[in-house]
Order: sequence, then structure tokens, then C-alpha cells
Amino acid sequence: MSEQTRPRPFTDRIKTFMPRTSPLNTSQKQGLEQHASTYQLHMSNGVLDQQAVFGRVAPLTLEIGFGMGQSLIAMAQASPERDFIGIEIHKPGMAQLCFDAGSHGLTNLRFYGEDAVQVLETAINDGQIDTVQLFFPDPWQKARHHKRRFVRPDLIELVRRKLRVGGRFHMATDWQPYAEWMLEHMEVAPGFANAQAPGEYFPRPAWRPLTKFEQRGHIAGHGVWDLIYTRVN
Repeated sequence: MSEQTRPRPFTDRIKTFMPRTSPLNTSQKQGLEQHASTYQLHMSNGVLDQQAVFGRVAPLTLEIGFGMGQSLIAMAQASPERDFIGIEIHKPGMAQLCFDAGSHGLTNLRFYGEDAVQVLETAINDGQIDTVQLFFPDPWQKARHHKRRFVRPDLIELVRRKLRVGGRFHMATDWQPYAEWMLEHMEVAPGFANAQAPGEYFPRPAWRPLTKFEQRGHIAGHGVWDLIYTRVN
């Protein structure tokens, strides 16, 4: 393989996230200490074996960037027949998810504390996911940062491969220019069909929990746009 065709190492790739740190509170520290061994998955353990992890093979939802995890916890509680995996690199969010999942005794939830692109590439089999969720990702507002947006052709194709045929890619954002960007890119993405109608946003679904972040946005008069696309091939 020539130097021109050799894949770039991850450290040289354009990141879709910005690492940040903040101190853990008491419950978050407790969550990591008591429950991380139960809920945290690691890419170093190889490709996800759903039967080994959850004790069953059920419809699998994967959420990219779950923040503090409130909506992911709520969805796991509301749908015990499904399995959920979250991906987040912000340590307080991981710790809070551990605390809340452990407090509720959830058995259908796990998470990766590693980069979502690497997790999808190395730990998830093609066609393994029923639903991929991308809720309120960083919109990377400046034009020179648009290349960092998760919704871009190469990563849309990566998501398509990991979804089963008939699976869904559900996005939501409160930043209208990013909503328009998502719509523009997804409408022309090979292998996807708009679950609402061509060129249209999806009405806010009842199954997506209303987070504190979104509630504050509504109070401030911000709009929210949902987009759902189905893998058709």
C-alpha cells in the first residue's frame, strides 16, 4: 500500500468533537466507582457481541453523544424490549449515566467512552444497529469548522453500513443552519430515504424525551428540527 492510499491514523483525522474537562460531583464519582464495570464497554474488547453483553439479541439503538444521558436513560426505561448503547467522551456525562443507570438497575443499557467514529468502525458489525440517534450535536457554526460536523458524506455512509436495512438514522438539532445542512446532505445520501417525505423534516416524535436543554430552548423561543432517514439498501 502506497503512502497516498494508506489510511490516515486517527490522530491525523478531522475530529467531530472537542475534548473538555470538568470536575465530577459526588454522585458522579460514585457512579464510576460502583457501576462503570457494569455499564462501560471498551473497543479493546473487540467487536460488540450483543448476546454476551446483554444476554439476548434485541433491537439495538445507538446514540452518538448522549451528553449527561437523561434522554438515553428515559428511553431505556421506556423500552425494556430494546437494547441501548451510548457513546460519549465527556467524563461527567459518562459518570452521570453510570450513576443513573445503576440507581435504576437498568440491564438494557451500556456505553462507550471513546470516539464515535472509531467505535462505529471497529466495534460495530455492519447491519447490527436498528436505530442511530444523533441529538443536538455540536453544530460547528463557523464556516471553517463545518468539516467537523458529524453529518457529512463519509460518516453518513459509515452510519448507513452499520444500520440494518430498514433501520433509521434519527437526528435532531436546535440550530436551523445545521438542520438545513443535515437535510441537504441526507436528501442526496445514497441508500437512505426520508421517513417523512422528500425534503421535509419529521414532526417531533413523542418517543424522543424532552430534555432540560430542549426545554430551555423552547422557553427562549428556539426551534427544534427532527430528521429521520431509513436505510433502504
